[in-house]
Amino acid sequence: QVQLVESGGGLVQAGGSLRLSCAASARTFSNLAMGWFRQAPGKEREFVAAISWSGGYTNYADSVKGRFTISRDNAKNTVYLQMNSLKPEDTAVYYCAAVSGVRTPKFDYEYEYWGQGTQVTVSS
Repeated sequence: QVQLVESGGGLVQAGGSLRLSCAASARTFSNLAMGWFRQAPGKEREFVAAISWSGGYTNYADSVKGRFTISRDNAKNTVYLQMNSLKPEDTAVYYCAAVSGVRTPKFDYEYEYWGQGTQVTVSS
């Protein structure tokens, strides 16, 4: 069983930055592909970014390319999402997810484990 705990959300003005963290309890964290998803009020959950177990492969939604960066520190069992140039439309609950055996999955049904989410609010 893998437990994921997100942190780093908050309120920020448009154009600002936030860094989300996701700490994993798994002893085999380095074997897990990790992803970030988000869900805005009244909308479906959507893919944001994913990173392979080694960190060598990443995948981004078109809406965040060039603004968000996913990274991981396997020594700390943590994955990060650096969010720059934030826009009001980035407002959502952001979820961390994990799965073994897949490189950079971008569909939520591919993931086995989920965190509880952290709220990100971008004011205009």
